[in-house]
Formats: sequence, C-alpha cells, structure tokens
Amino acid sequence: MAVVNTVMAQDVTHTAPAPLYRDPVTDGAADPVMVWNRAAQKWWMLYTQRRANTEAPGVSFCYGNDIAVACGEDSGRTWVYRGTLNLAFEEGRNTYWAPEVVYHEGVYHMFVVYIQGVRSEWGGKARMAHYTSNELWQWKFIGFVTLSSEQVIDASLMQMPDGTWRMWYKDDARNAAIMMAESKDLFTWTYNNEPVLGNTAQEGPKVFAYNHYYWMLTDEWRGMRVYRSADAIHWEKQGLILDSASARKDDQPGGAHGDVVVVNDKAWVFYFTHPGRIKHGEAHMDANGIYPFSERRSSIQVAPLQFANGTLVSDRSRPFVFSLPALKNK
Repeated sequence: MAVVNTVMAQDVTHTAPAPLYRDPVTDGAADPVMVWNRAAQKWWMLYTQRRANTEAPGVSFCYGNDIAVACGEDSGRTWVYRGTLNLAFEEGRNTYWAPEVVYHEGVYHMFVVYIQGVRSEWGGKARMAHYTSNELWQWKFIGFVTLSSEQVIDASLMQMPDGTWRMWYKDDARNAAIMMAESKDLFTWTYNNEPVLGNTAQEGPKVFAYNHYYWMLTDEWRGMRVYRSADAIHWEKQGLILDSASARKDDQPGGAHGDVVVVNDKAWVFYFTHPGRIKHGEAHMDANGIYPFSERRSSIQVAPLQFANGTLVSDRSRPFVFSLPALKNK
C-alpha cells in the first residue's frame, strides 16, 4: 500500500536493521504489505506466511499458508509477530498469498489470492478474494473479484484523482502478464483484456505515486523492474533495482515481491529475500523430493528508493537512515 502526502506525527531516525524481519514461527515471511493501523496507531506488516519449517515434498511449504501480522515498534526498527488472520469461509486447509490492503471511507479492504487446498507442485485455481474489516483483525469475506482469468495473483491497488480505483495483477493464464481492472467502489470491477506492460512475464506489481510520476515495480525473479508513467496507463520501461546481493545479512540474492511506502518526500521499498539461494528461482531437491530448509526460508528487508536522473534507484549496500513515522489519521 502506498501512502502519499501524509502528515508526520513523529520522526525518529536510525539505521535499518538487516534483516528487517524473520517470521519466528515458520521462518517463511514473504510478499509484505505495510498498513497503518489507525486504531492501534502503529504500522502493521501483513504477509504470506510460508511454511518454511515444514519438511514436505516439493513446494508444499508455499501452500496451506495463512496471512500473518507483525506489529512495528521503534519507527519500524522492531517487528513483533502477532499471529495470523482468520480468513476461512469454507472448510479445509487452504492457501492464501500476497495480501493487498487499502483504506477507504472508514473501511479496510483486503484483496488476497485464494487457492483451495494444499499442493506439492505449482498449480490450482488462483482467485482474487475480497474481504473488509473495520479494525484489521476481524475480516468479512465479500466474494471473488471477476478478473481476466482464474489464474490471477498479486493485486496492487491505487485510487486515481477522479476517485476511480485501479487494480494491477498478474495473470498466469496470459503468460504471466500484468493486467489492470477498474472500480468506482472497490466492489464491482471491470477488467481490461490487454496486458498493460506487453506480454513480458513478471509478477508482484506495486504501483505508487512519487516525485510527480506514477511508478510500478514488478518482480522479474532477478530484482525489480522499474516502470514510470504520467497517467498510470502508459508505462515506460526503465532499469532494475535490487537485482543483486548486498553485503547485508540475509539480503541476497536480490529483492522479490514487496511493497512501497511513501511518506512526505521519502520512499521505502519492503521486499523479501531467499538468503540461502544463489538465484530466487533456483532451489535443489534432495533424494526425497524435499528442498532444504536453507532454501525454503525467507526474510523481509527494507531499502530506500530515490529519484535520480528521471528514474528510481536503490542503494542498500551502504548504511542508510530509516524511519517509518507514525501518521495522523486522515
């Protein structure tokens, strides 16, 4: 969730720890989204809780996931695990991936991938589930959003100046292309049949406004691709960020699917890593068809985003000052 033109209530500066967060229950934190909890007056991190500490065949650890919550302290330096959300609307052990949360007219809206059951190989019908909440703990299942297929993941939402909401997402039925849908009220959606970035395969789009442009970051499985736009319709492809390892602990091989928070004139990208892998998409099964724990686990990191020479860059190899300030409710 991108937070733009907010008012700072406090500003405590410090160097960002690395990793920023590891899940203390399953050690599989991925796909973070940052949410300002208006009631608690704290930043919350909602994320896919991969079951990295589970010894099971294939990619089982990426299924049967809950959406977990970590609470931010010390201006984002410390994150405390609080538990998982109860999103069940049917029986069985099922799968949730990549939450996106926006706040509109007193209500939080979550759009999260839902896959029935648990699998050991990639597959299953992936639908975008819509939930609402007044306080981020108790969620009401609204239904599934009708989009370009039932193989969709990784929603990113933004409200445009005319009040229209846009949702960008990945459609695996269209060669992993990034698609877009629009809504006036977050409940009824109309989708566009044309990919917004061409047929290039990528995932985890994140759209936000910063420094007089709209930006989209996408996960290319080798870092994040930067796109720039004046209208959030026509996108100019730019370079990669987070595409190599840094010297920080757990900050390799690069940055994967994350979120961006913009507070006044500063922007931060939150992302996850696979510290035990040489490349994100490469893991090595043993003779029993199980990936080793070192290649299953994942960590959350944060890095600065800076506008330079007409594009976005991110240098996290050197120490940087990091502060995620409290916000005044709007």
